[in-house]
Amino acid sequence: MIGKLPESVLHALLETVPFEFSVIDSNDKVLAWNKHATRIFKRPEAVVGRDVRNCHPKQSLAKVEQILKEMKEGKRDKARFYIDLPLGPKKERQKVLIEYYALWDQKHQYLGCVEVSQNIAEIQKLTGEKRLLD
Repeated sequence: MIGKLPESVLHALLETVPFEFSVIDSNDKVLAWNKHATRIFKRPEAVVGRDVRNCHPKQSLAKVEQILKEMKEGKRDKARFYIDLPLGPKKERQKVLIEYYALWDQKHQYLGCVEVSQNIAEIQKLTGEKRLLD
């Protein structure tokens, strides 16, 4: 990253981006997440510091463990998948994109992982072009 952000700006940025994320460390412990009040995948604050495996349903746990193992081994930098979930006040099924990204330091030492989730239903509806300020 070029430049340095004041903590207040960094905090505002992380709460403003159009996706939610969770960060885990190299030992698979949950460090932090954003958008606590509006998350698709909600979790209690007590999860901070706990094993990330406690945040996933049993049916997806083996896949999460495989992704993390492959990241730690340097075999994978990212994983992407998408699912349909009932969201919003009407609980209509909407497409949610979920991506995992390995976090590496400058010496390529594994620091952990960030899981990024975003409801992409509105993005999927885009057609044509819309120029700046149109």
